[in-house]
Amino acid sequence: MIDLLTMLSGLKRPKTLIRAARIGMRDYRRETVLRRLLGFGHPTETTPILFALMEMEAEMNEDRTGNTAGYSPMRHVEVMIALMSEADLLRASRLPQASTQT
Repeated sequence: MIDLLTMLSGLKRPKTLIRAARIGMRDYRRETVLRRLLGFGHPTETTPILFALMEMEAEMNEDRTGNTAGYSPMRHVEVMIALMSEADLLRASRLPQASTQT
């Protein structure tokens, strides 16, 4: 099975969308955004959240590439902010903890 972070790094999206999401990541408020996007305000594990956000983003990308009338670039950026921020949280959780000597 492909690693979740590898799947995320393989996403090809417009540079403007990625740039806007990176800027928005500075103001990411996990509980508030996930409540609005996914319907719950007390986040659980990062992995299921990432899968839900990836599914949501894939649908939005289909709307974007298909020129669907209901496509919202602003909402797409919001989902990308959450997706990229949650991926950063997952990466950070996988880093080995620095051992401290006393």
